Amino acid sequence: MARLRRGEDEGESLFTAGQTVKPLAARMRPRSLAEYAGQQHLLAEGKPLREAIESDRVGSIILWGPPGTGKTTLAHLVAATTHRHFVPFSAVSEGVPRIRQIIDEAKGRLASGGARTVLFIDEIHRLNKAQQDSLLPAVEEGVVTLIGATTENPSFEVNGALLSRTRVFVLQPLAADEVATLVERAAGDADRGLGDMQLTLAPDALAMIAEEADGDARRALTVLEAAATHAGQGGTITVEVAKEAMQLRFARYDKAGEEHFNMLSAYHKSLRGSDPQGALYWMARMLDGGEDPMTIFRRAIAMAAEDVGLADPAALPLAVAARDAFHMLGAPEGYLPLAEMTIYLATAPKSNSAKMALDAALEAARATPSAPVPLHIRNAPTKLMKDLGYHAGYRYAHDSAEGYLPQEYLPDELRDTVLYTPGPFGHEKRIAERLEWWAKLKRGEGGEQNEESNRG
Repeated sequence: MARLRRGEDEGESLFTAGQTVKPLAARMRPRSLAEYAGQQHLLAEGKPLREAIESDRVGSIILWGPPGTGKTTLAHLVAATTHRHFVPFSAVSEGVPRIRQIIDEAKGRLASGGARTVLFIDEIHRLNKAQQDSLLPAVEEGVVTLIGATTENPSFEVNGALLSRTRVFVLQPLAADEVATLVERAAGDADRGLGDMQLTLAPDALAMIAEEADGDARRALTVLEAAATHAGQGGTITVEVAKEAMQLRFARYDKAGEEHFNMLSAYHKSLRGSDPQGALYWMARMLDGGEDPMTIFRRAIAMAAEDVGLADPAALPLAVAARDAFHMLGAPEGYLPLAEMTIYLATAPKSNSAKMALDAALEAARATPSAPVPLHIRNAPTKLMKDLGYHAGYRYAHDSAEGYLPQEYLPDELRDTVLYTPGPFGHEKRIAERLEWWAKLKRGEGGEQNEESNRG
C-alpha cells in the first residue's frame, strides 16, 4: 500500500471540529480543461466542443448525461475559459421574474462593454413552458449563452423552440480508470482534498470505489470523504472501511455489475410470476443497496406492458403515475408509491398478448414491405384520387347501430391474418367476447352482444 502524498501546507485540517467546509466533490471541481476527467469524445484535442471552448465560439448548449459525469463542472469551465460571467438559475425555486432580471443584467453588461453571460440551468427539464418561452429571445439574440444540464432526454423534456436554438451534447458515465484518477487526486491534494490527513489508500479499496461508483465521480468522492472520516488522521482506507462508508452497498453489487442485473431480473420475474413477496424483497434489496429508483420504475413500466398488458389496462398508467409520484415526493416518501405499484403489478392478471401481437405484426410488415393500402381505406382529398378509386366503397362504422360494419383493413397479401389473440384473464376476456361478436357479424351470422362487453 502506498502512502499518499502529504501536503506542504501544515495549516488547519479541513476536518477541524466545528468548521464548515464544502463537500469534497465540490472542493475538487476541476479548474481547467486539463484537470477535467472523461468525456474525451467531446473534449479531446480536435473535438468540436473542445475547439469551440478554446476559440471562444461556444453557443447555447444542453449537456445531457447521468449524475456525476461533470455537467455542472463543464458549464463552469466554459464560462471560465471564455471569460464570461457565470449566472446559475434554479429551475426548481426561481421563476420568470428572475430570468428577466438575469437577461436585463446581461444586456447591461454588454452595453457597458463588460463580459458576456453564461446562464447555467441545472435540471433544465424542470423548467415549465412559461420559463422556457421567456428564454427564447435572449438565447436567439445571443444576449445570454444558455447552458442547460439534464439527466432526462431533452427531446422529451425541452420544448422544440428552445431545443432548436441549442446544441445537445451527450455525456457518458466515467470509466473506472477515470474515476480512480479523480479519487487518487482528491486523496493526495492537501490544498483542496484530503492530503493533509496523511491517509493510506489500499489499491483494492481504490479499485472498488472506482468500479462501484458506476461512472459517477461525485458518488466516488463522497464515498472517499466518508471513508477518510471513518479511518481518521493517518489511517488506512481498506475495502472494509470503504464498505462501511457505503453502508455495505459494495457487498450487493459485484465488480462486473452482474448482481445489479441479477436483482433486476429477480424483481421482474417475481412480478411476472405473481409473487408480491419476492417482488417486494428484491425491490427492497435494490433500494437498500443504493439502486436508483428510476431504474426499478423503468423495469416495472416495461413489465406492465409486456407481462400484464391488456389483462389489466390500468397497470401501465398506474406504473407511470407511481414514477411521477416519486418525482414529486422524493425519498423516502416516494418509496410508498413504488411499493404500491410493485404489489399491484405482482397481483394483476397476466397477459403477454400485446408483445406477441407486436412481434407478429413486425414479422408480417417485414415479410410484406410493399403491400399497398387497400383503395377503399385510402384518403381521397383530390378529384384525381377519387377518380382513381381512392376511398370508394369505404363503410363508415358509425353508420351501423352496432358501431361496426364488416370490411377488410389488411392488404390482400395478409387477408384474414390474425396478429392479436386475447388471453383468457381479466379485461381480455371481454375483448375476446367483443372480437367474437364482430367476427360473427363479418360472417353474416348476427347474434346478440353482451352490452357490458361492448361498452368496456
